[in-house]
Amino acid sequence: MPTLVTPRNTIEILQKYNFMFQKKFGQNFLIDTHVLDKIIRSAEVTKDDCILEIGPGIGTMTQYLAESAGRVIAVEIDANLIPILKETLAGYDNVTVLHGDILKTDIQKLTEEYNGGRPVKVVANLPYYITTPIIMNLLEGSAPVENITVMVQKEVADRMQTGPGSKDYGALSLAVQYYAEPYIVANVPPNCFMPRPNVGSAVIRLTKRKEPPVQVSDPDLMFRLIRASFNQRRKTLLNGLSNAAELPFSREEVAAALEELGLAAAVRGETLTLAQFAALAEKLGRRRRR
Repeated sequence: MPTLVTPRNTIEILQKYNFMFQKKFGQNFLIDTHVLDKIIRSAEVTKDDCILEIGPGIGTMTQYLAESAGRVIAVEIDANLIPILKETLAGYDNVTVLHGDILKTDIQKLTEEYNGGRPVKVVANLPYYITTPIIMNLLEGSAPVENITVMVQKEVADRMQTGPGSKDYGALSLAVQYYAEPYIVANVPPNCFMPRPNVGSAVIRLTKRKEPPVQVSDPDLMFRLIRASFNQRRKTLLNGLSNAAELPFSREEVAAALEELGLAAAVRGETLTLAQFAALAEKLGRRRRR
């Protein structure tokens, strides 16, 4: 089977199977070898690696991964692509294709079955409508994941990497940076895909941290504070946190905690660092326990 990455070969295989793109699955297939090479290089794929690929599509990137990795587990949600993948990946005995929804897949079980429980590397051209749930599932879950190298909407990649004060800074930035070190590998224009998406894309690598960059006794409380502070960006942190239905703190408690941290009553959540949110969670948590 020739490599699929050229537009001509991609069109041929799609026509052969009368494949219809499904908008609900956000399908955009890569047709650029340079981008594929960058993804493989930045994921640092070697013959010692087991790769989990999410959404292999027609197998374009899967072929590249199979050449470089020891084993590839590809999870595809669209049943119409399974027969195509059987053909395009027939020459690779180190690839296993599974039909399923990655958000309902037991990744821990997959690592045990196919990689002896050792960490896997995740590589994917992610459907943009479901990028955040997939990434947070991989970061927050207990499955051993070494790094995640994914194609996402450029705006989302910017959000994951940015720091306080930026308009892109928000709950996603803080959550990703708590669990991983983000690095944008490359920006990718729409003409690298078939069909062309309406937005720019980017390849981002998330290297999972062994230890979080901040110590906090109740991470769940910290993330509730973060979500509440960004739910209404225009509000001050004092108003946002004291009015949040999911938080049990009074206005006086929030004001006192902010004052103890040397933060002004008019401060907004978008100016706080992860360390400051952790410190705020500690202060408010202690007040509640008292």
